[in-house]
Amino acid sequence: MNKKIDMPRVLIVGCGDVGMRLLRLLRGRFRVFAVTSQEARRDELRAAGAVPVIADLDRPASLARLGQLASCIVHLAPPQPEGEKDRRTRNLTAILPDHATLVYVSTTGVYGDCGGELADETRPVHPQNARAVRRVDAERVLRAWARHSGSQLAILRVPGIYAADRLPLDRLKKGTPVLASEDDVYTNHIHADDLARIILSAIFRAQPCRTYHTVDDSDMKMADYFDAVADAASLPRPPRLPREELRKAVSPILLSFMSESRRLANARIKTELGVRLRYPTVNDALSEAFGKP
Repeated sequence: MNKKIDMPRVLIVGCGDVGMRLLRLLRGRFRVFAVTSQEARRDELRAAGAVPVIADLDRPASLARLGQLASCIVHLAPPQPEGEKDRRTRNLTAILPDHATLVYVSTTGVYGDCGGELADETRPVHPQNARAVRRVDAERVLRAWARHSGSQLAILRVPGIYAADRLPLDRLKKGTPVLASEDDVYTNHIHADDLARIILSAIFRAQPCRTYHTVDDSDMKMADYFDAVADAASLPRPPRLPREELRKAVSPILLSFMSESRRLANARIKTELGVRLRYPTVNDALSEAFGKP
């Protein structure tokens, strides 16, 4: 008997950095199918323990066989970069099986600017840029699919993802400015390894059609985060500018990230998913990465 054939199956759609970290947690326990649109990634995915599947969410005709591969799906793919609707998620739900389990990695950006208020998952969404509008659309499409197909859905709203190899070191070296303290915004974080572990927990423990803030325990403003990384890496702290001056010094996209202040509660991932964060705060991860107390 082929043990691999008898293993439960998981389909990872959008197997980038976080997907690869998740794959390390799944292999040996699950038969994992990893979707990529890049032929050149076949060997990398196969070496990591996955069955590579070449498909493109922008080409519906390439997706037909995905629905037959697994009843557990992790949807990590972002929306396409334009428009108000997430066509990629619509294309995916069109071929998914009934009675499936799906974990969708969304974004905390769906809330827009919360003025620094502490919010839990019951706060209404209020997207304030096109990226977040598409994410809200994806969440709505997935909820409708779950209801109609009798499937289990968990939505993970994820903030800035970081890891030892995902730190803004280049930005610090360039001296890109940040906001002055009086104009600064609260921001949220999650280590990439913790995110992978939370996804795994959500597969098994999430309540139906439930939303979870996938954030750590840090309570930081954005410039303080850059200061912490700079200190740990022995780099100069970035210059701080008032908002009006910063508007002239950074790109509109970067400025948009500096215009939304959120502090998000994470009790639900702990009580319902049983999560114990390996890196409760950014400083915990930085201490490990740079060997500093």
